[in-house]
Amino acid sequence: MDERRVGVGAGLGAYVLWGVFPLYFPLLEPAGGLEIVAHRVVWSLVFVALLLTVLRGWSQVRAIVVDRRALLVLAVAALLIAVNWLVYVYAVNSGHVVEASLGYFINPLVSVVLGVAVFRERLRRLQWVAVGIAVLAVVVLTVDYGRPPWIALTLALSFGLYGLMKKVVRVDAAPGLFVETAAVFVPALVVLGVLQASGGAAFGHASVGNSFLLASTGLATAVPLLLFAAAASRVPLSTIGLLQYVTPLMQLSIGVFVYDEPMPPARLAGFAIVWLALAVFTADTLRTAHGNRRAAAANAVPVAP
Repeated sequence: MDERRVGVGAGLGAYVLWGVFPLYFPLLEPAGGLEIVAHRVVWSLVFVALLLTVLRGWSQVRAIVVDRRALLVLAVAALLIAVNWLVYVYAVNSGHVVEASLGYFINPLVSVVLGVAVFRERLRRLQWVAVGIAVLAVVVLTVDYGRPPWIALTLALSFGLYGLMKKVVRVDAAPGLFVETAAVFVPALVVLGVLQASGGAAFGHASVGNSFLLASTGLATAVPLLLFAAAASRVPLSTIGLLQYVTPLMQLSIGVFVYDEPMPPARLAGFAIVWLALAVFTADTLRTAHGNRRAAAANAVPVAP
């Protein structure tokens, strides 16, 4: 099978799985957000440890552990993704799925701004236009909500910074995820222990089905990340950039059509401005990628027969 087709399929699978999370997390109730995130950490570590054993990937973990810089960066990444998970679970289970989807719509633009701030990257004119339009959208949505869209901004910033950490230290998906979850494993166990001792835990008390679903958070966390890694190694970033909008589109649809979250005209206008910003950003990205491919083809040196 064509590698590109496999990559697109894997990427689409990852983004669809992330897209149905608003339907998945409510199934974990009566577990609260903190317990759900703690279980995601614990069971992800168990699942990835088994995977590394099967794939004989422990040497990659050891290489990360002896690299003090990589270990520190991944520990910061672990804290950022834990914050992202906690805010996202809170958003889904408190009726803010639409606002959560906004966070992932604007995440690509936040990543661009972080690239400018941290790596001194230079933005093209249309990229600046897209960022400016996104700022206008946040202002419109702030007026509509009566407050800044904190959930969306926190999700976008935490995931953008997480991506930044992963760019600083490039590691394979499974070893990297193991080290990240190991970094917050002890705090997660403490949280679960305190909840069990205080009688506030759902695991082992609500139902067998609920306990099974909480244990399944390891699979739900690791599988999309592994699919994404498979896609990223097979298809161009421009393709990944287009596929990533599948997740927030699905989340927005679930919020509006399944959970009946309100979408008043002002809020719809704010989202429309965000989509305009993304359209400008995507068009510029595709045009640049096409131009680079043409330049590479023109400069290619023919190989003598």
